[in-house]
Amino acid sequence: MWTVIYIAPTAKIAESIKNRLTQEGFLVKIRPINVSKQQYEILVPSGELEEVQEVLNSILNSQR
Repeated sequence: MWTVIYIAPTAKIAESIKNRLTQEGFLVKIRPINVSKQQYEILVPSGELEEVQEVLNSILNSQR
């Protein structure tokens, strides 16, 4: 089962996060949720949620 871990404001940001998580060895999907607002869900397998959240936090902190 897939779980949403983040909603990215643009396709570029969604792809960037997906690429970083994939490099860390995680399975990642991107799904558009609102084409008019250009928002994208980033999904990962539920079983990897805690591990992915730690990596995601470091990715998001490095983008600031």
